[in-house]
Amino acid sequence: MALEVTESTFQAEVLDSKVPVLVDFWASWCGPCKMMGPVVEELAGEANGAYKVCKVNVDDNQDLAEKYNIMSIPNFIVFKGGEVAGQQIGATSKDALAALINA
Repeated sequence: MALEVTESTFQAEVLDSKVPVLVDFWASWCGPCKMMGPVVEELAGEANGAYKVCKVNVDDNQDLAEKYNIMSIPNFIVFKGGEVAGQQIGATSKDALAALINA
């Protein structure tokens, strides 16, 4: 299951992670975000420790959304070694997100 992270847990769960982290920036009112929910959960279920999947609610964590220039959602960012390694804006396929993680 994807891990909900907040401004207080983002550093430990995402930036300090030893494995790549896919972060789904989303909001409860966003139709495409809801559509991507099962895809994100499926990726999380397939991780087997090779990567992590986290979700950030942009309404509840506006400072994080601002820090990473989240203007459109869903917005997927892959972090590797605490740095942004890739980004996908908008609804997409599971394969495209997997490729983003593995790039």
